Amino acid sequence: MKTIIHKASERGFADHGWLQTYHSFSFAGYHDPEKVHFGMLRVLNDDTIAPGMGFGEHPHDNMEIITIPISGALEHKDSMGNTSVIRAGEVQIMSAGTGITHSEFNASKSENVHLLQIWLFPNEKNIEPRYDQRTFNPEFRKNRFDCIVSPDGIGESLWINQDAYLSLGRYHRGVNGSYKLKQKGNAVYIFIITGKVSVVGKVLDERDAIEVTETEKVSFIPATESEILIIETPLGI
Repeated sequence: MKTIIHKASERGFADHGWLQTYHSFSFAGYHDPEKVHFGMLRVLNDDTIAPGMGFGEHPHDNMEIITIPISGALEHKDSMGNTSVIRAGEVQIMSAGTGITHSEFNASKSENVHLLQIWLFPNEKNIEPRYDQRTFNPEFRKNRFDCIVSPDGIGESLWINQDAYLSLGRYHRGVNGSYKLKQKGNAVYIFIITGKVSVVGKVLDERDAIEVTETEKVSFIPATESEILIIETPLGI
């Protein structure tokens, strides 16, 4: 097993006034040659958008884009005709494929929206663009991981055009947990959304992350109430 820790304080940061954004990987004006991607995982942005503000219409192609609101509500419109509001507890996925345009705005005029946006390289390029979103009951993932995104849409998970899996878990303090990788040869990027967690003996604080490779299972112990995101991805690119 090999591990690399990425401290929250070492992420890229940009303050656009209406947008406060942290970049786990090189993005926009932030570039770190050591943090361009992790396997198929290309982007993990931690965004806070001011009331009524957002991203105007802009294009994407050949990228799998996942949005996870942490608090607040995000209004989405796209060239496929989808119009929706995504709230905490919901997950959105888009396959940009041959090309789409979309916009994202804070749906509230009084409260910030806080979200994670994740991009993965696709398994197959130039597919027909696709959109989906789903509500996940947080009660289902207490002291366990629930798969929210998978290549075969297992259970309630959303389908992704990549051999990757995203899982969320909420754990009580001191409850030993583990994650077993779903595909041989994959690796995991573990992101601590809230709390403090010991992962394979390494202590991670809120918004810290760890890469774990050359393993089939990862064990951890939360030191506090914690919410954890696990991104399992192939390493080849």
